[in-house]
Amino acid sequence: MNKYYNNYIKLGSDIVKHSTIMAILIDQRTDAAPKVQKVLTDNGCLISTRLGMHESSSCAEEGMIILDLVGSQAEVAELQTALTEIEGVKVKSMKLDFE
Repeated sequence: MNKYYNNYIKLGSDIVKHSTIMAILIDQRTDAAPKVQKVLTDNGCLISTRLGMHESSSCAEEGMIILDLVGSQAEVAELQTALTEIEGVKVKSMKLDFE
């Protein structure tokens, strides 16, 4: 088993322990997106689910990414710090505890 198994939400017979949901707001998508993508790729093992959204009808510069994370709180904090260091990026997260 990998080191994230105990934090992972697994459907089926296993009981859900906890998950962290992170919302990333990108102000200038075209400028910040490559940097955000690199940080997310570097932390890919923490990401269980990723959902990206932007206003496609006007191809808006602002975008949002929602992540379901399976890492420890320390790993999530490191990811959040790396993302907030990118100009034009704001991050909020919340831990969902099901114990």
